[in-house]
Amino acid sequence: MTGWVILVDQPRDLPNAETPHKVITTTEYLARPRLFEMGRPKLVNLARSYAYQSKGYYASLLAEARGHRVVPTVETMLELREQKLYEHALPELEDELNRCARRADFQPDAEFKLLVCFGIARDSRFESFGRLLFDWFRCPALEITVDPGDWLSIDRIRPRNINRLANGEAEFFRESLHNHTRREWRDPKARTVAKYDLAVLYDPNEKMPPSSAASIKYFVRIAEKMSVDVEPVTKRQLAELAEFDGLFIRETTSIDNHTYRFARRAWQEGMPVIDDPISMIRCTNKVFLMELLGQNQVPTPPTVIIAEDTDLAKAIDELSLPLVVKIPDGSFSRGVHKIESPIEFKRVCDELFEETDLLLAQKFLPTDFDWRVGVLAGEPLFVCQYRMARGHWQVVKYRPDGSSREGGFRAFDIDQAPREVIDVAVRAARPIGDGFYGVDLKQTDHGIIVMEVNDNPNLEHGIEDVVGKDEIWTRLLRWFVERFEQ
Repeated sequence: MTGWVILVDQPRDLPNAETPHKVITTTEYLARPRLFEMGRPKLVNLARSYAYQSKGYYASLLAEARGHRVVPTVETMLELREQKLYEHALPELEDELNRCARRADFQPDAEFKLLVCFGIARDSRFESFGRLLFDWFRCPALEITVDPGDWLSIDRIRPRNINRLANGEAEFFRESLHNHTRREWRDPKARTVAKYDLAVLYDPNEKMPPSSAASIKYFVRIAEKMSVDVEPVTKRQLAELAEFDGLFIRETTSIDNHTYRFARRAWQEGMPVIDDPISMIRCTNKVFLMELLGQNQVPTPPTVIIAEDTDLAKAIDELSLPLVVKIPDGSFSRGVHKIESPIEFKRVCDELFEETDLLLAQKFLPTDFDWRVGVLAGEPLFVCQYRMARGHWQVVKYRPDGSSREGGFRAFDIDQAPREVIDVAVRAARPIGDGFYGVDLKQTDHGIIVMEVNDNPNLEHGIEDVVGKDEIWTRLLRWFVERFEQ
């Protein structure tokens, strides 16, 4: 069985006649560990209580042990026990709550309550808030108590017991359950072939994605041969993520946008994910990355961390001109400036301090090309040279109109690439984690230097895989399959 299964404490809580899905009791599920031995059901746990050591709690706990996907998870149950455990989510939730209220010109003068079922708010004025709440806490039915005032504040979030829904709430709950589960898990043909389901997060409108739509389609074809069903998903599908076995992020990552939330959600659901949230945190901030690499004796360019009160003249003395200034979380050569004079240094720093408290200044190390080594689970995956854009000092040159020009590339067989380049790259990736990383290096007169480690490296069919070909994509898929089977 691979469909939806509803768990209830008593059959009358949700009669089979009211849903097309199989309904069983929590007692039956707990007592029969082999009930779904031949499949991977998706469970909706509608127990009357999620309290610690209740039947509802144990049903979700054992579901995770049995490899079944379940809503809510034990982690969600525990987080919702008291406010101090979910207060980390309140700032973002209250921002959206107030945004909805302003749009609807809603100014309550007394405490009120909102019912949200499977991410659908019963009060349609709070539609986007309901979705966000379900992004944070995947729980079938939640009641939110809101305090009035110039700023609406959340006093309490608690699960609602389905057998205590009244005044039309039960009907609303059933409709929400139907909407949540009506999406076919997979069509019958795919279900008989694929053993695993992998979500690939991408942005169809991104100008410079780490993998193009054409490369993702190629990846899909390779995956079919390995019995993995790959489905591209967009940022609007976070609520569906738990329906998959794993996540591969193929859009530019950032800690302060939806890519981090996807990674965090997958991590919480126990899924294998590239990029995992820890790797994202470690790689997306160059200040942290330089410190981490330095602590692990990985060679990096001479670097000075700059704050607003830093003596810029001293930084110039230490690094000499020209030098390079970087914002901590830039990507694809953005937020990187070559500095030729002290006046330009101050002007650029003043501009960049509008968006960050720290900057990096690094010694300028001109080279004709950069090395990129793809590292997967501590082993080299591919090696490529990226040449500088013509007449420019970086691989990518951005024009004033927003367009860009890139230099050429050359892929290498791993056995033919310089051994030192690969060894240093692997050493640089090791303290980051066990995932997929792109290590950028320069070959200088003073040896191999690591410029940065990317948690979301480019992988394009016809570029990075020119030498390794399908083996590169196959090894990535094997990384996921090994973890699915664990």
